[in-house]
Amino acid sequence: MDFVECLFCRKAFSHDPFSPFCPDCGEPMLILAASGPAPKTVRMAKSHPLERFADFLPLPAFNPALSLGEGDTPFVPLKELGAQLGIPRLFAKNEAQNPTGSFKDRGTAVAIQKAVALGFQSVGTVSTGNMAASTSAYGARAGLRTIVLLKEGTSRTSVQAAGIFGAGLVTVRGDYGRLFYKSLEIGKKLGIYFMNSVDPFRLEGYKVTAFEIFLDLGGKAPRFVLVPLSSGGHLLGLMRGFADLERAGLVASYPVFVGIQAEGCAPLVHAFEHRRARYERLSDVRTVAHAISNPAPPAGNAVLKMVGDRQGILVSVSDGEMLDAQRELAAKEGLFCQPESAVTLAGLAKLVDKGLIAGQDDVVLVLTGSGLKALHTLDSLRLDVLEANLDDLESRLGALTRSR
Repeated sequence: MDFVECLFCRKAFSHDPFSPFCPDCGEPMLILAASGPAPKTVRMAKSHPLERFADFLPLPAFNPALSLGEGDTPFVPLKELGAQLGIPRLFAKNEAQNPTGSFKDRGTAVAIQKAVALGFQSVGTVSTGNMAASTSAYGARAGLRTIVLLKEGTSRTSVQAAGIFGAGLVTVRGDYGRLFYKSLEIGKKLGIYFMNSVDPFRLEGYKVTAFEIFLDLGGKAPRFVLVPLSSGGHLLGLMRGFADLERAGLVASYPVFVGIQAEGCAPLVHAFEHRRARYERLSDVRTVAHAISNPAPPAGNAVLKMVGDRQGILVSVSDGEMLDAQRELAAKEGLFCQPESAVTLAGLAKLVDKGLIAGQDDVVLVLTGSGLKALHTLDSLRLDVLEANLDDLESRLGALTRSR
């Protein structure tokens, strides 16, 4: 049996797949870290990340038939941007290279393994984008009935990305925050495992990104890790991953985590800057960063606690800064990511300007999703497209080559 713990009450409970929140205080619960004399090690001979880091994951076994090849994503040195910012050891962990184009596959992979092990026939999620596609894809792979609950007004692209996998799609009118909790109530009645954003097994999957960064750097922790921040589950998972490595004695230091929100939807940054332990729900949201636009993040208070306990940083950036950073990552490093991923570079630039990050520190930007998922944000991009006849093509191209 799996056990979960509440960060606030410090109480442990047996895991209930239909109730990821503490029955006493209502905050999300995390898988209770296993204790005992057996040392935890990285099984380098194993090819799949979920096998390689099995000692740190709550899976009794790994079923390779359920995998879509998630993990082992590129770790890319950002030489030009690093030189520009005065950070020579700047890297990107490119999670856009996961099977459905986002970091969500990390969490879904573990949650699906658990769902099958528990005998579920139906799974679901509440999402407006990346998690909808991810859950649908892995549900199809496992042969499970998959339900995706979508907010009214969800983009057609997001609907199509989930629907292509054969999931049952339901657009729901009403408050999106309430829908999150309503799905869990209905799931318990109908036997549907809703693996939503703060599902404790989903968070366990996000730990694997931290483990890979540790290996990417030759067996050490970076000084800074910058992550887009929405519901809070992804950041919590990454932080828990490095805490596991620290507990196992595999790293000598713990990274400074930086969570970045869009200025038009930054309830956690607002609470952090005012030194508050709990955030206030926003009523007015204005940002193009829909994937991280969450006015009432379910794990928000847990993020504030963990970031506070670990001396982390929360910062926000404007839509303009985010879109500029997206274009810089593409033009200078060849990385085309979602605008929401580019908040990491925009946030880094702010912290460099403030003198909070500098020098020879290892700095890692976690790029969470592919830019191909948000092509509409390029509508305002101005492109210089020359015209040429065949007869003057050579001279035109010569001018272009001399201009760079």
